[in-house]
Amino acid sequence: MGLTSNYLTGILNFAAMILSLAVIGAGIWLAHRHETVCVKFLQFPVIALGLFILLVSLAGFIGSCFRIAWLLWIYLLVMLLLILALLAFTAFAFVVTSRGGARHSLAGLGYEEYRLTDYSPWLQDRVKNPGNWAKIKSCLIAARVCVGLEEATFTNYSPLQSGCCRPPAACGFANATSWADPQNPNSDPDCSRWNQEDLCLDCDSCKAGVLENIKRDWRKVAFVSAVMFFFLVIVYSVGCCAFRNARKKEVLGF
Repeated sequence: MGLTSNYLTGILNFAAMILSLAVIGAGIWLAHRHETVCVKFLQFPVIALGLFILLVSLAGFIGSCFRIAWLLWIYLLVMLLLILALLAFTAFAFVVTSRGGARHSLAGLGYEEYRLTDYSPWLQDRVKNPGNWAKIKSCLIAARVCVGLEEATFTNYSPLQSGCCRPPAACGFANATSWADPQNPNSDPDCSRWNQEDLCLDCDSCKAGVLENIKRDWRKVAFVSAVMFFFLVIVYSVGCCAFRNARKKEVLGF
């Protein structure tokens, strides 16, 4: 049983190293997503978390294979902190993405709008901050998210394009070419924010479009984190057995 737990710990930690690459890959994927490249308050923490899991798993792999008690002790301590941090991160990601995504379909227009107030207060605060939004807006312009939409149909609009590139339908603008003569200019605060130069990049609907993309990507990362959490709990449990075996080896000398 002793050697079995050591070998099993080594195998599981090797698997954890492989899974940590998936977490790192998720962070890199987020960092290069066209829709979320402008919002970077999640990508780098995910990459850092993946690297940390990789290093801790490597320590556990070495400690279990060579039955090094002191290394396993450090490994178990750090692993426990890592599991708690991963639990907190996963719970936080699910909580902040639990709201939002309520599509408001527009009869006869073939596309949907998103509302800023539908999302969690924490996410709203990130995009309501003037300094943050100035950077996001500049990035959206550089990413040319609204270029060429005159050739696209409404049904092909992404949440970003729907929120940032056209005024809300409630405003009643005449057409998609000039967006002139709104019938209901007071129906939505975004009606007065729309202009031909900046489009709706200063609108709440644009902020909602950004958050919708963030929400979708965060949920995917949260599921990866949840899988990683349950796997690390199993690794930690087996690692405790390996630590006891390593301590027994030191005491008995074999």
